[in-house]
Amino acid sequence: MKENNKNKRENKKGNSKKASKVKTKQNPNTKKKKKKWKKVLLIILLLLLVAGGVFAYRVHQNGGGLTGILATTMGHNEETRKNLDEFKCLVLGISTDEEGALLTDTIMVASYNPNTQKATLLSIPRDTYTGNNPAKATAYEKINSIYSRKKDPQDVLDEVNEITGLNLQYYVIVKTEGFIKLVDAIGGVTFDVPIDMDYDDTSQDLHIHLKAGEQILDGDKAEQLVRFRHNNDGTSYPEEYGDNDLGRMRTQREFMMAVIKQTARVENITKIGQILDVAQENVTTNIDFNAIKDYIPYAVEFNTDNLLTATLPGVSTNKNAAGTWVYIHDEEETATLIQELFYDRDKEEETTDGNTTTNETNATNTTSSTISTKSKSEIKVEVINGTGTSSNLQHAVDALDEAGYNVTRTGSTNTTTKTVIMNKKNIGDAVLEGIEQALGSGTVQDSTSSSSKVDVTIILGRDYN
Repeated sequence: MKENNKNKRENKKGNSKKASKVKTKQNPNTKKKKKKWKKVLLIILLLLLVAGGVFAYRVHQNGGGLTGILATTMGHNEETRKNLDEFKCLVLGISTDEEGALLTDTIMVASYNPNTQKATLLSIPRDTYTGNNPAKATAYEKINSIYSRKKDPQDVLDEVNEITGLNLQYYVIVKTEGFIKLVDAIGGVTFDVPIDMDYDDTSQDLHIHLKAGEQILDGDKAEQLVRFRHNNDGTSYPEEYGDNDLGRMRTQREFMMAVIKQTARVENITKIGQILDVAQENVTTNIDFNAIKDYIPYAVEFNTDNLLTATLPGVSTNKNAAGTWVYIHDEEETATLIQELFYDRDKEEETTDGNTTTNETNATNTTSSTISTKSKSEIKVEVINGTGTSSNLQHAVDALDEAGYNVTRTGSTNTTTKTVIMNKKNIGDAVLEGIEQALGSGTVQDSTSSSSKVDVTIILGRDYN
């Protein structure tokens, strides 16, 4: 019995081995197929690695980071950026009063250069006179009335080109409603409101009530901020800031800088659909997407410290038959400013320690060696913020104003290491030392220039605090 069971077990094992051998012998193609698929997968993997390596190399060639990825995805190469010109356009901010009349609240020229990563905002005062005889000026000849009367932005574009000498081709019109929705879409904007604002205009259903100081502004408060000119009691921004329209334009430019900076935050990438919807509903433009798409990869990494802002030079006056306040732009100063903002900036170079100098730096030998005898209040001072912190600019302006100096122009540049005080008009040492003491830092450089519209240019560095 035991022998029979043993024989049965041995027979089963033998049958099992035979079955196994039979199965192997019955599927010879299976191994071949597996080997074939392994080879195919290996080839695919190698192709992916090669393609990834090529893509990574092109991303590196295109600047790396998000810019490199976007540029490579869009088929750009090293020459694409080099062949892009500076992009310039007219920006109009419009609203309506209770009767439905169009109001042009903001008029700016904006530019962006993808090669130098520099941008400019030039404010055009709403009261800028566009007629031929200022002695007979009327409100209809102010630049802000052109769009409301003719309803054609091309007319405004042509007038701005006439005033500035620029050859602008594009315009962007932003409705107030769109501005409000954009600010709300990005979760509000942190901004340092310069003064208490208290104003009511029932005809426009405009009510402005803001307290000075840093705060998060939602869309409604942002509209109040950028439309403010003066309080109910007639007071406005302090003179050194720029009263009424000049102050408003300065606030508009600085707030726009804050909006650009905060819209570009990583967390707002997920809101791009909402932002585009706002733009589609509230922005009118003649910009063709094909004309702007190649700029997108480089604009995403733009640093607002490279944004320079200014106002069209001129004076406000009501010395005309109607007693109408108009802004008469200075043609000579305008030509000089346009040259500085849109052309000379590309010639700027950085020294080894990071300080910014201009093509005027070595002009000392070509100008008079006579020391200027201007008093503090007569000296025109330009302050350029290179600290990387926006509030430092206002601190410096306040310190210089308290010391008796006249700050006539401000702006921003790349973050620099040290504060430089550039002597443009051969100002005396005592005055320059006074500026250095007022700031608490700074190295004086001789940068005399006969064409400069300021006497001293100060570039604030990270050593300023």
